[in-house]
Amino acid sequence: MKTLLHICCANCAIYPFEQTKEKGHEVIGFFFNPNIHPYQEYQKRLEALKQYSEKAGLEVVYRDEYLLEEFLRNVSQKPEERCHYCYSVRLEATAREAKQRGFNQFSTTLLQSTHQNHQLIKETGERMAKEVGIPFYYEDFRPGWRRGVEVSKAMGLYRQQYCGCVYSEKERYMGSKKSPSSTKSPACRQAGKHQNPNKLQ
Repeated sequence: MKTLLHICCANCAIYPFEQTKEKGHEVIGFFFNPNIHPYQEYQKRLEALKQYSEKAGLEVVYRDEYLLEEFLRNVSQKPEERCHYCYSVRLEATAREAKQRGFNQFSTTLLQSTHQNHQLIKETGERMAKEVGIPFYYEDFRPGWRRGVEVSKAMGLYRQQYCGCVYSEKERYMGSKKSPSSTKSPACRQAGKHQNPNKLQ
């Protein structure tokens, strides 16, 4: 079974890669994350994945595009729904890449994070599978969250302190100052509570 695994960051890739490989899958990673801002943060996460992939023997396809304007154009009117866009654009790109390259299925390391909207990720993956015409491999990778933390620490990998987008970066610093009527998305509302890099993804 040949699986194209969308990778949101090196930390979240560790357990899903190990788990799917142990099950006999041929796993290749796919990096496409236009939600990550600012550019310095994007580069840190990209370089961390390159470090991990080299050490772990994980082949990765990099779609290295910094699409700030496109991201803002699609989420600025309804920032509270930005996670829907983030999941959709990344999983659609993964599904299309997988189908074009002849993979049997696709999946995502977003399913490993304890700070994301897990059900929405699952639903988005299944929707993209139907739209593009390639199976979505679902597995709840969250039990391996601690494994990812331990391995990434041991490897000295960069560990991010917020979800990725400019809105979650703002919430990292100003979340406690927001009123109860704040328009945070469900995923980033949870992620924004944490500022310790050892507690995120």
